[in-house]
Amino acid sequence: MTTTAVTESPVNYLNVKHTVASWLFTKDHKRIGLMYMLTVTLAFLVGATFAGLIRLELATPQGDLLSSDTYNRVFTMHGIAMVFFVLIPAVPAIIGNFVLPLMIGAKDVAFPKLNLMSWYVFVIGFIFTVTAMVTGGVETGWTFYTPLSTTYLNSNVMLTATGLFILGFSSILTGLNFIVTIHRMRCPGMGWFRMPLFVWALYATSVIQLLGTPVIAITLALVAVERLLGVGIFDPRLGGDPILYQHLFWFYSHPAVYIMILPPLGVTNELISTFSRKPIFGYSMMAGASLAIAIFSFIVWAHHMFTSGLSPYAAMFFSLLTFSVAIPSGIKVFTWLATLFRGSISFDSPMLYAYGFIGLFTIGGMTGLFLSTLGTDIHFHDTYFVVAHFHYVMVGGAIMGFLAGIHYWWPKMTGRMYSEFFSRISAILVFVGFNLTFFPQFIVGYLGMPRRYHAYPDEFQVLNVLSSAGASVLGLGYALPVIYLIYSLKKGPVAGPNPWGGSTLEWTMQSPPLLVLHNCQPRWP
Repeated sequence: MTTTAVTESPVNYLNVKHTVASWLFTKDHKRIGLMYMLTVTLAFLVGATFAGLIRLELATPQGDLLSSDTYNRVFTMHGIAMVFFVLIPAVPAIIGNFVLPLMIGAKDVAFPKLNLMSWYVFVIGFIFTVTAMVTGGVETGWTFYTPLSTTYLNSNVMLTATGLFILGFSSILTGLNFIVTIHRMRCPGMGWFRMPLFVWALYATSVIQLLGTPVIAITLALVAVERLLGVGIFDPRLGGDPILYQHLFWFYSHPAVYIMILPPLGVTNELISTFSRKPIFGYSMMAGASLAIAIFSFIVWAHHMFTSGLSPYAAMFFSLLTFSVAIPSGIKVFTWLATLFRGSISFDSPMLYAYGFIGLFTIGGMTGLFLSTLGTDIHFHDTYFVVAHFHYVMVGGAIMGFLAGIHYWWPKMTGRMYSEFFSRISAILVFVGFNLTFFPQFIVGYLGMPRRYHAYPDEFQVLNVLSSAGASVLGLGYALPVIYLIYSLKKGPVAGPNPWGGSTLEWTMQSPPLLVLHNCQPRWP
């Protein structure tokens, strides 16, 4: 008689329970991160659908696909879905939720129930906003500039603003949770300057979320008060000041740019170090640069308002401050290059995405200097130059960094590897498609094509057709990861604990992680 030993896979966060209730009521940061991933992916599909309609309309000079009002709704809903429900939460809520406790040796975030609550609040805000979209949409633009948002008789402004107001609490709860977790739940021996740089990026992002999000919430509440009660706050017909709205909106929305971009910067730090087989060059400078970007983000908001009648002295001051943001950003790029110098560099797919991120973020940052300059900003303001710059930073930077992070930590999340061949193809398609989509928009913007128009002069058609063709390539590049990542869940090779040779703490445990990860005691007083 022979005895066959049956080896069961150890209990991990994925296979412990499979019921719907076990997911909907979980307090496990890893599962909450995956639930955020599903929700953000759905929002991305919504925003990408509207983006496709925009590019189809702009393939011809005449407004022959969408009416002007419908086009206004489409680009507004594209901006709302992408900015508030994809770009802002993507890296912090998905990758940050999953990886942060693992990187600092904590069992979970400081407040697991608040973490779950933040996801529910996110979903409720998303439901409100989608309801507004399917019941007629909003025509104000994603910035909700007054007096469009206060005087136009569209009730969906209130419904959308309610959704975004609710969404703000999700951002605040996540930021609060991360700050307390980083302060109080690091493993003994992990001092501030021994933390991974991704943790520093999440910390700087969380500070912005806590300080900036209440401002936009109050601003939207004031819009509601003005619409419902007729109190003159922003509407000049009631004695209000529409420029006040712009100050309040951009005081939050420019820091929000760094909520979107700081976490991908932190992701890139980890990838550059891992795939060059070197510690990051200038660790302290990189950590300080993350905090400096967070600080500068609160004092440069008025560079969005150079053409609004701002005092020339104030404009000069904000222009100088905006140029100063290039210093910590430049430190990061040069530090990455110094780390790569003489490193044992590999070209795995996460690193390809990181290379793409560096290139696109650099172009986006350099073109931002044109908009920081008082003279050229007057020419470029409200043209497609601004659209191209914004997308190079937000989509080329934030989404490229998000994809790099997902490909890097996917083996840790699922315990499975994906197709390296198709992932490299995807990285190339995204990089080529993105440049083909948005680089021509720098040119048409320089030539004077205004944004938010659904019809344009015939001489701009060739460049717009290039943009629409590039959007098709970009869409294919975004669709491929969905296919091969889902396929890898069942058919992918087993990853092992550390397939990339990473040096941070999460790579010392099995993949996918166990339920109980570390025995480190939190630093509660």
